[in-house]
Amino acid sequence: MAKKNKKKEQPVIINSAGEEVKYHKKKRTGKERLSANLFLTPSFIGVMIFFILPSFVVLYYANIDGIIAQNFVGLKNFKDVVSNSAFQSAAKNTAFFSLISVPLAIILSLLMAILLEHEIPGRGFFRTFFLSPLMVPVASIVLIWRVLFDNHGAINDAIAFIGGNPVDWMKSDYSMLVIVILFLWKNLGYNMILFMAALNAVPKEVLEVSVLDGAGAWKQFWKIKFRYLTPTIFFVGIMSLINSFKVFREVYLLTGDYPFKSLYMLQHYMNNTFKSLDYQKLSAAAIIMCGVMIIIVGLLFVFENKADKDMEG
Repeated sequence: MAKKNKKKEQPVIINSAGEEVKYHKKKRTGKERLSANLFLTPSFIGVMIFFILPSFVVLYYANIDGIIAQNFVGLKNFKDVVSNSAFQSAAKNTAFFSLISVPLAIILSLLMAILLEHEIPGRGFFRTFFLSPLMVPVASIVLIWRVLFDNHGAINDAIAFIGGNPVDWMKSDYSMLVIVILFLWKNLGYNMILFMAALNAVPKEVLEVSVLDGAGAWKQFWKIKFRYLTPTIFFVGIMSLINSFKVFREVYLLTGDYPFKSLYMLQHYMNNTFKSLDYQKLSAAAIIMCGVMIIIVGLLFVFENKADKDMEG
C-alpha cells in the first residue's frame, strides 16, 4: 500500500485588500541561530549561577551533618527542624498571619476598587492615602509606625488624653494586629490598581445587555464582573501571599532579632539560624518553606483553572 503524504496546512493571512496570502515559514540560518544563542547565553549563565546551582548547594547542605565532616544523614536535618519548638512557633505565626492578611488584602482592595468606580467625596485623597506607600521606602513606613505605635507614640498619647491606659503595642497581644494593619496599608494600593484595571476591562456591551435583561448591580457583579475578575483575584492572591512571607523586614526593623512571641516569623528563625552558622538546619528549613509555597501556589492554579473553565462554559 502506498503511503499517503500528509502535508501540513499552511496558515492563511488576509491582507488589507481582503486577499488571501499564504504564509511560508522562513527557516533560520545557522548564523541566526548562533546570534540568538549568543543573546540568550548571558541570561542562561545568570540563571545557572544565581538560581540553579544555589538550589543544589542548599539541597546538599540539607542532607549532611556538618561543614567539616560532611557525612550524609538523609532526612535527619528535616526531622530536627520540624520537631524544633522555635520552628513550630515561627511556622504557626507565619501561617496565622498569612491566613488573616491575604484574604483581607484581596477583599478590601476589591471593595476599594469598586468604590472608586463611582464619584464619591474625597476620592483623590482616598487614592493618595493608599497609593503613597508605593512611593515610600520600607524604612520610612516603619518609622511612621514607630511614631504611631511606640510605647510613647501618638496613639498612646491619645489614649492617655482620654483617660485610658497606654499599651505597649509591639509587646502585647495586639502586636499581630499592628503588623496586619501595616501590611494592608502597604499593599492595598497596588492591589486596588490591579482590580480597577480589571473592572475597566469588563466588556461594556455585556453589562448593557444585562441591564436590559433586568439585572441589578449585585447580580451584575456576581454573574458578570466576578467571572472576569477571577484571573486578577488569582494574581493578587499570589502576590499577597508572597508579600506576607516577606513581612519579616517590617517586623525586624520594628522589633529586632527576637520580637514578641506572636511576631516570631519563619524568616526570624532562618535569620537566627544563619547567624549561628547552622547551615544544615537553615537549608532544611528553606526547602520545607519552598515546598509548602509550591503546594499552595499549585492549589491556587488548580482553582484558577476551574474558574476559567466555568467562565468559558
